[in-house]
Amino acid sequence: MPPRFDVKSEWIETTPAGRFALSSHLYEPDVVHPDGAQRIEEFEPDPWPRWVFHLEDGTRIEQQVLARHGSPLVALSWRVLSRLPRQNSIALSVRPLISGRDYHSLHHENPAFRFDADVREALVTWRPYPGLPRIVALSNGAYEHGPDWYRRFLYEEERQRGLDFLEDLASPGLFRWDLSHREAVWILAAEAGKVTADGDAATGASTLFPAATTAEEVLEQVRAAESRRRKRFSTRLNRSADAYIVSRGEGRTIIAGYPWFTDWGRDTFVSLRGLCLAAGRLEEAREIFIEWAGAISEGMLPNRFPDRREEPEYNSVDASLWYVIAVHDFLEATASSRKRLPRRDSERLRVAVEAILEGYSRGTRYGIRLDHDGLLAAGTPGVQLTWMDAKVGDRVVTPRIGKPVEVQALWLNALKAGSRFSKRWEEPFQIGLQAFQSRFWNEPGGFLFDIVDVDHTAGAVDAAFRPNQIFAIGGLPFPVLEGERARRVVEAVEARLLIPIGLRSLAPGEPGYVGHYGGGPLQRDSAYHQGMAWPWLIGPFVEAWVRVHGSTAEVRRDARERFVAPLYRHLDEAGLGHVSEIADAEPPFTPRGCPFQAWSLGEILRLEHSVLAE
Repeated sequence: MPPRFDVKSEWIETTPAGRFALSSHLYEPDVVHPDGAQRIEEFEPDPWPRWVFHLEDGTRIEQQVLARHGSPLVALSWRVLSRLPRQNSIALSVRPLISGRDYHSLHHENPAFRFDADVREALVTWRPYPGLPRIVALSNGAYEHGPDWYRRFLYEEERQRGLDFLEDLASPGLFRWDLSHREAVWILAAEAGKVTADGDAATGASTLFPAATTAEEVLEQVRAAESRRRKRFSTRLNRSADAYIVSRGEGRTIIAGYPWFTDWGRDTFVSLRGLCLAAGRLEEAREIFIEWAGAISEGMLPNRFPDRREEPEYNSVDASLWYVIAVHDFLEATASSRKRLPRRDSERLRVAVEAILEGYSRGTRYGIRLDHDGLLAAGTPGVQLTWMDAKVGDRVVTPRIGKPVEVQALWLNALKAGSRFSKRWEEPFQIGLQAFQSRFWNEPGGFLFDIVDVDHTAGAVDAAFRPNQIFAIGGLPFPVLEGERARRVVEAVEARLLIPIGLRSLAPGEPGYVGHYGGGPLQRDSAYHQGMAWPWLIGPFVEAWVRVHGSTAEVRRDARERFVAPLYRHLDEAGLGHVSEIADAEPPFTPRGCPFQAWSLGEILRLEHSVLAE
């Protein structure tokens, strides 16, 4: 439960004109106060967020916010851009607002909150709750202690999602600066390292800010370091990708999305192919593979590594298969780069791939097993195993028990990829490929069934028109459907599922189709895979489209203009520089869910650097 920072009652006082707010908040009942937002004259997101406020007396103030990559530290600064000659002074006042909560909760007024501050010259330290990291503030201003609660902040997105939407935040005091002659600098950080219930409040601060370091020096160090880091990235997308690659244990992992996802097995290895491999970040990819290899159990990778030290969950049939696919692509990229992979790492990857294929062939959790036809059966009642994993109470919205189409495409690709390590997987691949091509084709419809042997009943099929069939043609190294049938599938998917920024998860007109995402958790989870469009699916779709149209330079350019250009426009619609998790399936195709989603961004990078590369 980390501390959370906000800014409240941020204002400028000029002499003789008076006081002007720079901040705005929404309070219950739908009251915006103060009126700072109306003074915003400019905003720029790059290279980091920058605002210019134009005050009524002609004063123009610039504010910047900069987070240090890989560290719980944020630097804020304010400076005067222009002023009138008759102004005698320009003063800035800022109140910090603090909570102690995780990203799934809201904070409410309570007697346990500790307002007391440890003030040591330019350093101010708070410990809101025992056991949480201390909050350290370094500034070139003056701190005035003045505890107070600010109540009933209203969060509109949370209200629309049917969640708790009112929050109380605590303000321990006030910071003041004289902007007349210098820039105001405010550095906020969470204490790193092990946290105990007691101890010297300056201990953590000293590790964050060495003795005699001023706020201005820290700001310049952070600006210089972040300028160098951000210049290393060739494009805006490559720079955005860096936000998802994080440390876990001694290695690395990928955060599935911000603000409320952690690292999910499936998302990690779908995303890795774009975020790391297509972007040339092979060393980070290697660290991710090695870290996750240690989590394989009975041939399965965890669906996710939860927070709070909970046991990993293994309710995913495809996470392990995506791992094998990503390993294949990693080895191909390593060979192309002529970089030598250490034998120890090559062996660990081989062992991991073999463990997955062997575990699935032998049979593992939740009815996952190789069937006599060479295809992979999976599923038990009450458990969601595929990427369409929404669950409402005890009801799995899209159970997909049997042999789901994209799981078969993944399984066959994993067998083909595994044959580079052992020839024993060649025969199962050939048997499964023949069964797939004969059993999944729906001739009257001109597309693929979504599931065969539904509920493990031989011959039962689910003909719901979903995007999962596209993985038989694109999105994976080896297409398992080609020729005229592949062309018909791509045309049908384009006609029935494509919206400007993704593919619908269910075609309009199908039973259970939902066109818009809204309401409380029950309504949203019920709609999640019942129509909502997913931007990450544009990757496999475009690759399939290019494959069936010949993969010439002209075809690739056409694909970029038709299918990828709308996603670039979307970069300025929700999470700036990033791609959303989902979107409404009907106009105006409003972005929904996480505004920063790893596999959505990763698939654009994979298209740009691999599939559509000139």
